[in-house]
Parts: sequence; C-alpha cells; structure tokens
Amino acid sequence: EKMSKSMFNVVNPDDIVERYGADTLRLYEMFLGPLEQSKPWDTNGIDGVHRFLKKLWNLFYDKDTLAVTDEEPKAEELKALHKLINKVGSDIENFSYNTSVSAFMICVNELTSLKSHNKQVLDILVRLAAPFMPHIAEELWHTLGHNDSVCNSEWPVCNEEYLKEDSITYSISFNGKTRFTMDFPAEATAQEIQDAVLSNEKAISYIDGKAIRKVIVVPKKIVNVVI
Repeated sequence: EKMSKSMFNVVNPDDIVERYGADTLRLYEMFLGPLEQSKPWDTNGIDGVHRFLKKLWNLFYDKDTLAVTDEEPKAEELKALHKLINKVGSDIENFSYNTSVSAFMICVNELTSLKSHNKQVLDILVRLAAPFMPHIAEELWHTLGHNDSVCNSEWPVCNEEYLKEDSITYSISFNGKTRFTMDFPAEATAQEIQDAVLSNEKAISYIDGKAIRKVIVVPKKIVNVVI
C-alpha cells in the first residue's frame, strides 16, 4: 500500500535518523531512484546504505585506530578515484544522484579491496562525499587534519590520464563462437593482436590445422577467427 496517514503506515524520518543517522537517510533517499520518479519506500534497503557508510569509515579507521597513511597512491587507487570524480561530476550536473551513490559504492569497494588508506586519495574522496553525506564527510575531513570546513575546499578535477586502460581484454572467437579471452596492451596494433592469437596454444587447438579464411579484429572488443 502507498504510504498514507489514513493507512497508518507513515514512516517517521526522526525514527530513521535516530537509528541510522541523518547521512544514511539522506543517502538512501537519493539512492532510491531518479528524482522525477515516484519510488516505493523499503526500509530493508537502508541497512545496505548504512553498511556502505561503515565501509567508507573503515578506510580511515582500523577499529578505533586511525589507519590513514602518507604513502604514494598506487595507479589502481588513482584510477578508481578519478573514475568516481568523472562520474559524480557528470551526475550532479544531471541531478542523477542515485547513480552517483552507486558510483561511490563501487569506488569504496575497489579501495577496500586495494587496502587503500592513502591520505591523498581519501582527501579527495571526502570532498566528493560532502554534498551527499555532509555529516560524516565533515568528521572525516577534520580526521585528516584540516581545520576549516570541507564545504570550503575545492571540488576535485578529473585527470583523464588516470582513466586510460593499460590493458584490454579481448574475447577470442572461432566462427563467431567465443572460446576464451586474452589480454593485450592498450596500444597493441591489430596485426600484433592477430599474430598473438594465432600463435596461442588454445587457438591452435581450435584451428586444428584448418585453413584460416580471415581474422577480424574489432578494436577493444573481440577477435574472430573464420575457418
């Protein structure tokens, strides 16, 4: 049933804030879907958003101990971060807050798997988070040693150099049927890719001595060997 006073099924936002915090409620409402659409209210989803905020917090703390380091960020960390800068910047312009929240979740998962506690990375992450989760962002901003408000900080700028792929995975097909995949440097030419595929042991077994009619290399996607 739709939420209605007459149906006595209205959710008091004060109760949600009391249990989960204002940032969780704010983020969950943005995560529900596009602003212009009506969305069903389902409190089960709030738990997932709350877990995400805990995961974000754990990038800064190991239990009660500050885990932030001054190490140089790895290429994988910078790539994950700048993908987020690019996505959030675009989404804010288009009021697509739900996809921004998804992008935050993906980035935090990637940084968690990389065991990233780098101050340079986290500094930018907090600035991006401020419009979406202002309370926790302000707290973490001061945790990083800043004395002013995160709201006064400069908005991060995406460096597209970090978004370039070092390698690309190609699907290797024979007569249109994908059999396996191979990774190639992003700058590899079509001829280099073709030569590498035809010399691969798996490819040789699928060709099985048959004559090759042609090899089609679709850039950044697939190699199809026609026999």
